Amino acid sequence: MGLMSGKKGVIFGVANDRSIAWGIAKALHNEGAAIAFTYLNEVFEKRVRPLAESIGADLILRCDVSKDSEIEDVFSEVEQKWGALDFIVHSVAYAGREELKQPFHKTSREGFKIALEISAYSLVAVTRAALPLMKNGGSVITLTYLGSQRAIPNYNVMGVAKAALEATVRYLALDLGERGVRVNAISAGPIRTLAASAISNMSEIFGIMESRSPMHRSVTQDEVGKSALYLLSDLSSGVTGDVHFVDTGYNIVGL
Repeated sequence: MGLMSGKKGVIFGVANDRSIAWGIAKALHNEGAAIAFTYLNEVFEKRVRPLAESIGADLILRCDVSKDSEIEDVFSEVEQKWGALDFIVHSVAYAGREELKQPFHKTSREGFKIALEISAYSLVAVTRAALPLMKNGGSVITLTYLGSQRAIPNYNVMGVAKAALEATVRYLALDLGERGVRVNAISAGPIRTLAASAISNMSEIFGIMESRSPMHRSVTQDEVGKSALYLLSDLSSGVTGDVHFVDTGYNIVGL
């Protein structure tokens, strides 16, 4: 019997096998969880479907999180298949490349709106739609980054969006605690993912982290997966509203 045996959940945000969300999926699968996956469009489906099928997933659903109707369709399918739900992994974020290449003060109104909607509000929308299926409580996690709390060069509007996301975690946790639904965030150190490739100075950030973090290395996909397993399992039954750092200690360093 694995730690997640009998537990069922949906993962939003796997892009390819280097995604943090895929590391989480592997950790959950290894402990017996049943997992449904979503993909944004046909391009991403070609990457996500083989990964999902490799661990026996049979719910692989299209979902653009900017569209409430598509979110509702996902949970309608989940309800028909499973009837109930135990966990959600929200690993969705987006900002236009032009917003990450130019100085922050040049962020466009539309670019700001899109980044906040996709990267922060979508957690509200997904959690709200999942709630009716979390009949016996549940656990929701999202992914954030230190750029939410400190100014990271070139992270720009995504840092503001992640700050909003972390505040969203706290307010959802306050709302849903009495219903037995816990909401937490993992603040992962930089990992070489598709999303990270949009940050122009990412190689420099890796070098700084490896030289200055207490553990003198970057974090791995599998390490984030194991921390997510803790937050999604009953091991963390008393934890909600938390931002849990998995970054080899970099967040504690002042210089």
